[in-house]
Amino acid sequence: MITLPPLPRPWRMWLLWAVGVAAYVLSVTNRTSLASVGVDAAVRFDADASTLSMFAVIQLAVYGLMQIPAGLLLDRYGARPIITIGMVLMAAGQLVMAFAPNVGVAIVARMLLGAGDAAIFPSVLRVIATWFPDQKAPVMVQMTGVIGQAGQLLALLPLAALLHATSWSVAFGSLAGLCVLFAVLTYAVIRNRPPGRDADVSVDTSTGVIRAVTSSADLREGFRESWAHPATRLAFWSHFTTPFAGTAFVMLWGFPFLTVGQGLSTSLASLVITVFVVFGMVAGPVIGGLSSRHPNRRSRMLVLPTVAVQVVAWLAVIALPEPAPLWLLFVLACALATGGPASMIAFDHARTFNPSHRLSTATGIVNGGGFLAGLIAIFLIGLAMDLQGAGTPETYSLDAFRVAFLTQVPLWLLGSAFIVIERKRTRVHIGLDEPRSRRRDPGQG
Repeated sequence: MITLPPLPRPWRMWLLWAVGVAAYVLSVTNRTSLASVGVDAAVRFDADASTLSMFAVIQLAVYGLMQIPAGLLLDRYGARPIITIGMVLMAAGQLVMAFAPNVGVAIVARMLLGAGDAAIFPSVLRVIATWFPDQKAPVMVQMTGVIGQAGQLLALLPLAALLHATSWSVAFGSLAGLCVLFAVLTYAVIRNRPPGRDADVSVDTSTGVIRAVTSSADLREGFRESWAHPATRLAFWSHFTTPFAGTAFVMLWGFPFLTVGQGLSTSLASLVITVFVVFGMVAGPVIGGLSSRHPNRRSRMLVLPTVAVQVVAWLAVIALPEPAPLWLLFVLACALATGGPASMIAFDHARTFNPSHRLSTATGIVNGGGFLAGLIAIFLIGLAMDLQGAGTPETYSLDAFRVAFLTQVPLWLLGSAFIVIERKRTRVHIGLDEPRSRRRDPGQG
């Protein structure tokens, strides 16, 4: 234990965080840039449903696969270089997308986008962990997630309007230019750690001291140690299960489902997805506050009920023999929106039970879970549409969408089962529950 060095000036802490969050907003805009222009993409590249799904699937696959390498590199080099490289990769991806002549080149563009996107959110969490006191971290993580979702609104409305007012190349080229701007800005502003600290530390302002953490472990050992803790696995499955339905909805399939399947106008469909984003931003602080007050009941009180709400809402929409009323589609949007804030609870698990020197590695493992589930869901929905002969915008139908969205149910069941299992293991590991006896005590009747 060592004496706490002078805290950085508040304005500097908030400036770093603000720049990091702005970069995250842009990364979410890039990630969901096909949300409202999926039909335009299908027409531009003459793509069926499976091919259109592959844009998002491959992007999310690269994002998920890059989470652990990004976390390992963050633990080694810090947030400043990694977030800058991420912005450069996203700029390259959107520039390639702007002029892509065919599906193959467009897929390469989405791969670059996924690789760059993978670096941004973990880097912002790293800034929070190294610049802010531990007591503020849960609130800061929720605020980051909430504000970041505003990027979906930029992808939904301004990007679509720009594309239809100008051209595909101008719209995606503009996103590339913004990424270049933020590459310069993040490199100029972000710093790996506060002045006077030459090591990662865990700050506790209630005691007035910090714990300096050092490690001689290599990168592979850091991964093994992170995954070995049941809380990391609980966090992984929590992040796997809660946000994927919303990801599939807002990234690709929600807009076609609402416009072609449900028969809504473009403006009404945009309103439904806007409600999704806004409700998620409102729900974030509520879920974050409940998580802070009940740290030992997060999974049972927040995570699993969130999953249940999403399942019930989707089944209610799917079960109707005719298009759903508008109010029920708003209910669906609100239910799916709770998945993002609930998934932030997973990062509290990772931060609480992993030391600073492997925090970003654990964060990468956890973050990869949600996007692994997201890419599986998007792919299964597209595959189900094709197998029903509804693979192009001209053949989309409400009945085909109903069957396709049912492919999400096995993912919810799988994730929920592992949440229950790993929650029990975590509680035993930290001493909240007694381990389950393998065999009965002979003295008991």
